[in-house]
Amino acid sequence: MSLANYQKTQATTNPRQAEYRLFAEVTRALMDVKDGPRDDAFHKAAHWNLRMWLAFQEDLSSPDNKLPDELKAGIISLSIWVEKETFRIISGETKLDDMIEINRTIMAGLAT
Repeated sequence: MSLANYQKTQATTNPRQAEYRLFAEVTRALMDVKDGPRDDAFHKAAHWNLRMWLAFQEDLSSPDNKLPDELKAGIISLSIWVEKETFRIISGETKLDDMIEINRTIMAGLAT
């Protein structure tokens, strides 16, 4: 699901459901490439994940976001980690495993 589709879906779906679906699609893309070569598909999946997290960071920074400040701060901190970790992943310093685990943890929270 592209970010444009995510925004369109938000209008007709519970936001948590839309966020869960987006996380599921992005995480599936990461899982599909995690054991393969660091090719174009690998880089696209890593960048898609980063774009998703940056979009959430932007939304959380908005004064219109009604989540509790402590929760917003925690998720923004995670998004900063994701940004740094993405560059480590792309450079070959580390693997996608921790990124996938973070996404799964967020998905579990969205599912409750």
